[in-house]
Amino acid sequence: MLIKFEEISRDIDTLPEEAQILLLDFIQLLKKRYPQPEPENHSQEKSLYEKFDEIGLIGCCSVDENLSTTYKEVLSNTLDNKYDHRLYRILVSYY
Repeated sequence: MLIKFEEISRDIDTLPEEAQILLLDFIQLLKKRYPQPEPENHSQEKSLYEKFDEIGLIGCCSVDENLSTTYKEVLSNTLDNKYDHRLYRILVSYY
């Protein structure tokens, strides 16, 4: 059977919007019913890094399980430990 994609496209364009939406739903149903076989080069399991990279994961970290309620305290302590503000406090009190 010779498929004429241009003719099909023109026929779809002449349909009302509701019919076009139904057609798209039907195409999605067919794609689920007849899934495409995966390419041979993807037969190997992807590494964890490749999976994260594929979904766009920027990064992750391990934190205290109560961080959602204690984040202000943790942030305050972390910044004080990271940046020594004693010099700043001395200068401010001097001026």
